[in-house]
Amino acid sequence: MSTEIRRATVADAETVHTMLCELADYQDERVHVTATVEDWRGFLGRDEVVVLLAEVDGQPAGYVSSLRRPYLWGGGDQLALDDLYVREQYRDGGFGRQLMLALARHALPDRLPISWGLRLANKDGYRFYERLGAKLVTKTVAGWSPDVYERQLSE
Repeated sequence: MSTEIRRATVADAETVHTMLCELADYQDERVHVTATVEDWRGFLGRDEVVVLLAEVDGQPAGYVSSLRRPYLWGGGDQLALDDLYVREQYRDGGFGRQLMLALARHALPDRLPISWGLRLANKDGYRFYERLGAKLVTKTVAGWSPDVYERQLSE
């Protein structure tokens, strides 16, 4: 079994989009996925969007996606991890760890901090990230959709 982790390119847009939809289905959040394959072609053409694909014998096994952005408190940039996903048939094979370490290798030359959110109910995720040595801080993530704030602005 040959495993490779590489940076996704524009040509991988459909593959990444498919796995994103699988993740959303797994989390029962598919209704919130509005990005298209064409959107992903655009994302993957941007330098600040970092998506790493894990492949086993040429077949996609999972991905980690992140966005390089300013870290206003730290005075530099950071990698904001968006998703870490491993397809069901590849879980418990070390691919999540491999993807996280590949992201760390990407971040290391510029010493970028990596941050991400984690659902409180994701106990397996907490154990996984603790084994990596991640500092877990409970924080509520708030979201403000355009439909809602537009109503606020018109009042």
